[in-house]
Amino acid sequence: MADPSSYRPKPGQIPDSPGVYKFRDEHRRVIYVGKAKSLRQRLASYFQDLANLHPRTRTMVTTAASVEWTVVSTEVEALQLEYSWIKEYDPRFNVKYRDDKSYPYLAVTMNEEFPRVQVMRGHKKKGVRYFGPYGHAWAIRDTVDLLLRVFPVRTCSAGVFKNASRTGRPCLLGYIGKCSAPCVGRVTPEEHRELAEEFCDFMAGRTGTYIRRQEQQMTDAAEEMEYERAARLRDDIEALKKAMEKSAVVLADATDADLIAVAEDELEAAVQIFHVRGGRVRGQRGWVTDKVEAVTTGDLVEHALQQLYGEETGDSVPKEVLVPALPEPVEPVQEWLTARRGSNVSLRIPQRGDKKALMETVQRNALQALGLHKTKRASDLTTRSRALEEIAEALDLDSAPLRIECYDISHLQGDDVVASMVVFEDGLQRKSEYRRFQIKGFAGQDDVRSMHEVITRRFKRYLVEKEKTGEWTDGQDASSETLSPGAPVSQTPASGTTVSGTTASATTLSEEPLSMSAFSEDDGRPKRFAYPPQLVVVDGGRPQVAAAQKALDELGIDDIAVCGLAKRLEEVWLPDEDDPVVLPRTSEGLYLLQRVRDEAHRFAITYQRAKRAKRFRAGPLDDVPGLGESRKQALIKHFGSVKKLRSATIDQICEVPGIGRKTAETIAVALAQAAPAAPAVNTATGEIMEDDEDAAPETTAGTAEEPVTAGASDERRGQET
Repeated sequence: MADPSSYRPKPGQIPDSPGVYKFRDEHRRVIYVGKAKSLRQRLASYFQDLANLHPRTRTMVTTAASVEWTVVSTEVEALQLEYSWIKEYDPRFNVKYRDDKSYPYLAVTMNEEFPRVQVMRGHKKKGVRYFGPYGHAWAIRDTVDLLLRVFPVRTCSAGVFKNASRTGRPCLLGYIGKCSAPCVGRVTPEEHRELAEEFCDFMAGRTGTYIRRQEQQMTDAAEEMEYERAARLRDDIEALKKAMEKSAVVLADATDADLIAVAEDELEAAVQIFHVRGGRVRGQRGWVTDKVEAVTTGDLVEHALQQLYGEETGDSVPKEVLVPALPEPVEPVQEWLTARRGSNVSLRIPQRGDKKALMETVQRNALQALGLHKTKRASDLTTRSRALEEIAEALDLDSAPLRIECYDISHLQGDDVVASMVVFEDGLQRKSEYRRFQIKGFAGQDDVRSMHEVITRRFKRYLVEKEKTGEWTDGQDASSETLSPGAPVSQTPASGTTVSGTTASATTLSEEPLSMSAFSEDDGRPKRFAYPPQLVVVDGGRPQVAAAQKALDELGIDDIAVCGLAKRLEEVWLPDEDDPVVLPRTSEGLYLLQRVRDEAHRFAITYQRAKRAKRFRAGPLDDVPGLGESRKQALIKHFGSVKKLRSATIDQICEVPGIGRKTAETIAVALAQAAPAAPAVNTATGEIMEDDEDAAPETTAGTAEEPVTAGASDERRGQET
């Protein structure tokens, strides 16, 4: 690791002018390329206290061994030179977009004497007109098949063309009228090129004028009683309209524009582009990139623009480019795009109307692409295995953590404080094992104390389950501790730990496979907290990790690893360690930890929002002790409303199935003490409207991943006992 001060330029050496700079490592390989309006100010920002640098920037400057720069005249030249050097050197610390698939294009080889229409992939070639990209090659072939009867352009390969020229016989398309057969001289090179240009004009979106001209020719042919020619023109028009219908109109003003959307997290970004020509979506493509350097959304947009238009000129660069965020500064980028096109290009953020609505669609596609990319990584068995091995190595675990539990705390300014527990087994979600908690030990906002309470409660329940199964008993020798093949590692209380009034004197694991008493007699499923994890992950940094470790220590559990994942810098914190473990950005282990942490956060915030919404909808029956949701529903169904229930006698309340006299008396007292809601008033007429209590209270069903059913765990209902 190099010290940046060892290669820092001397004061006054760096010019205060626009330019492009390169960082090189000790082997003289270029590892980063950047541009700057002022080279002096930009490079000075790299040579400051390392503690003040972003972690990714810090890694780059400590990997580098030298820096050099090139002065240019304008920021536009700097942008172009930066793009050229990134393409040439492929620096490891620059954002590099990679296609999530190889997109097919409809290409017209205008650089040949007889232009050819074909499907092309890969790098673009000079002198070839491209349209798309398309999602599938068959979509291109369908479009071409419709257009060839109107624009009979050559589609055959060079070998077929030469063979037809030699024999004097055209191919089948020439006989059926879908090729003008330039190979046998039916048309001149000039006439064939004109056909190809008309084909390109139509594909570029200039369709209205051509169709109107065809319709006029059809009318003229009919008036001149050339009915066969009129019928052919009619069929040509239908073919053109059918080809146009394959791409729906999204912008009514026939706009030519590219829309770029970005979805990102701390480590990766997905870019989606919609190519709109003549108001219709003519193509779509997407990229996924690792965020190797510290970049903003505007920086990602700038890199995407370079990737899109770095080798394009003329009409390939649209008049309008719509983006989610503007590069900073925006003027050089806009000037560069204008120079590439040869006329003014508008680069802006859509604010309203159809363009903003379409941008939202592109954004949803970007989010889906990022999610799909992460899902593909997670679903691969080899990738999951490598991720678990990397976690075990980074955290110095004895074996791969086959069961990982992650905990997160969620609240709204100290109210409705809840926690979530999510479980990943073999790198995959185990949603049936998810649990959720209410914080009961105290009121207010204290994430560290909340984490301690949740870990304590979860593992107390685990110890109770172990006691019930008989997997540890008093007086057993701890030296007999072994792990049976295929069974998860079991953690048990140390000597002297009291669990539900029982003192455990030793720690032991059954030498046999897991006892059948660990499973429910009703359905054979594992009991709620029968399995321990090999790794506990908490959402947070050093304080949350210390709280979780303290809770385990207090319970005498010393064989469960604990770590925390800090969201801002994606650092892994371990107990009693001053410095975090920094996993490589491309580490599969880091991806897995991030997915586990994000799932715990999602599960916690979903429960917290539902709990808050339920509190806002709370009614007088919610304060009746011992009255559950089912009996509340029965009361409302029987009486029709809380208002009618309030006026009922105790004997009438007892008529409801499941309501005894003591419960009825409690309900009557609670409703008598609760003040009735103020009547609603129609502000327009002054009329007193029907009491809101007449309506049945709204209920919340369980989510798909955690159905709330009779017998479900207390934590899953958020009511732990």
